[in-house]
Amino acid sequence: MNNSAPIVQASHVSKSFGKKTILDDISLSVLPAETFGLLGPSGSGKTTLVKLLTGIDEGSKGEVKVFGTVMPKLSMMQKIGYMAQSDALYNELSALENMQLFASLYGIKGPVRKKRIHEVMDIVALGPHLNKRVDQYSGGMKRRLSLAIALLHEPPLLVLDEPTVGIDPLLRQSIWNELKALNAKGTTILLTTHVMDEANKCDRLGMIRDGKLLGVGTPEALIELAGQQTIEEAFIYYGGGQA
Repeated sequence: MNNSAPIVQASHVSKSFGKKTILDDISLSVLPAETFGLLGPSGSGKTTLVKLLTGIDEGSKGEVKVFGTVMPKLSMMQKIGYMAQSDALYNELSALENMQLFASLYGIKGPVRKKRIHEVMDIVALGPHLNKRVDQYSGGMKRRLSLAIALLHEPPLLVLDEPTVGIDPLLRQSIWNELKALNAKGTTILLTTHVMDEANKCDRLGMIRDGKLLGVGTPEALIELAGQQTIEEAFIYYGGGQA
């Protein structure tokens, strides 16, 4: 395992809304060039945690650092590619116009912009639909376009909230192959999922339920420590209930 300084470091992070605790004393680190997965059911606190880790929201307690910088800090967004669970797209524009808009926000210009747009659209298999208006896209196509936008500026940290929901299995495999290729080039990936086969593809996992971190480790280590056969059985074991 990589012993370099963590890319993301959360120390005793909690988040409350009024009297309701959404996240309770979360501490974890994401290491350089790994895929770290947050595994948990809907409503477990995964999205809230991702928003804290990217500086979109601020915790009630604790501290988050990204690349050694205390978050939130707006300038750090240039180093983060963020794909939200809900697609932040301009439906009245074409996919190309959306890509050009986000490229300009990231300061990508000229021939480099054109090249990157075509590269990322090929990754998500949307090249033939580049000039189609987004309101003509299916839900799965919108997810793929959101992923392409997150990849556009080649960020050193990629944060993906349920990236493959609504995407067909064949393309999902293709996207995972690309994510692993990005790891090999040095990109650090933090993603959320509730899909067990995707959890197995992560280098390390943080299991989360009801705002609490149940365990952190490689899928193999978590399965072995739980004395189980699969990551799903291990998750049930750690959570003391149903997956």
